[in-house]
Amino acid sequence: MNGLRSWFARRLLLGTVQTAAVVLLVFALTEALPGDAAVAFAGDQPDPQRVAAVREAMGLDRPAHERLAEWAGGLLHGDLGTSLTSGRPVAGYLADGFGPTLLLAGLTVLLLVPAGVGLGVLAARHVGRFTDRLISSATLGVYAVPEFALGVLLVSVFALRLGWLPPTAVGHGTGLLARPAVLVLPVLVLLARPVCSLARLVRAGMIEALAAPCTVHAGRYGIPGARIRYGHALPNALAPATQQLARTVDWLLCGVIVVEALYVIPGLGTVLMNAVADRDIPVVQGLAVVFGLATVMVNLCADLVTHRLAPRSAVAA
Repeated sequence: MNGLRSWFARRLLLGTVQTAAVVLLVFALTEALPGDAAVAFAGDQPDPQRVAAVREAMGLDRPAHERLAEWAGGLLHGDLGTSLTSGRPVAGYLADGFGPTLLLAGLTVLLLVPAGVGLGVLAARHVGRFTDRLISSATLGVYAVPEFALGVLLVSVFALRLGWLPPTAVGHGTGLLARPAVLVLPVLVLLARPVCSLARLVRAGMIEALAAPCTVHAGRYGIPGARIRYGHALPNALAPATQQLARTVDWLLCGVIVVEALYVIPGLGTVLMNAVADRDIPVVQGLAVVFGLATVMVNLCADLVTHRLAPRSAVAA
């Protein structure tokens, strides 16, 4: 129990340090963005006096450390800042785009776990045979295709040539559930590469666990094969797969931006791209911090699940 508490305290401290690092990194990167928000806001060919007045009104004339302290203090109170271009709270932008992004990511993860684990277990059960070779070849081939190229290919085939599915979500707004067909292609693009990596990792873990001496001895003692596979080998294979799933959620935060741009879905990725184009620094900072905090929390949850599946290795880590 003391070891568990010590491990949890270390993970919690690491998560706190990571959160602080995310805040500092986001601020530093947005400071390094090219261009000037005041110039962009002042309009075409503005005079220097107007640019100076806009910079003062936006607070951009203050030193960077003062703006960082004010912004970080607001974050501690749940204030993500205010948009420079519209004057709206950044939290309002989150509310606008949260639904579509959460729907895409949630459907992807919901389908990812059974599909990835199922394919990995199936390949491990038939290792070296046709089924295993087929799954291994297919997952390797699909994983090699970039998301944007796969998205264009799916649109060309299933939307433009066959006419089975809509090519984009234009005209549906945030009510994507009203027409589920709109979600098919985006979810397939988001699902393709994570399923491949998860299936290959589960396959490798299952093969290693089934070849372990304790598993071999269990079979000699007459323990049923299904119990050995699903009661012993699968939990051991799922421990590293859980970490891969956490990394997949990290990747989804980037993949969603590409998919939302390709299929014109009004989610957080679209909001973030528009804010970057408008040089709306508070919106960029707020969304980036939310993405970073989501990553930290997902990895912390993955550590907890890994500890549940393989407690000794997790505590040692």
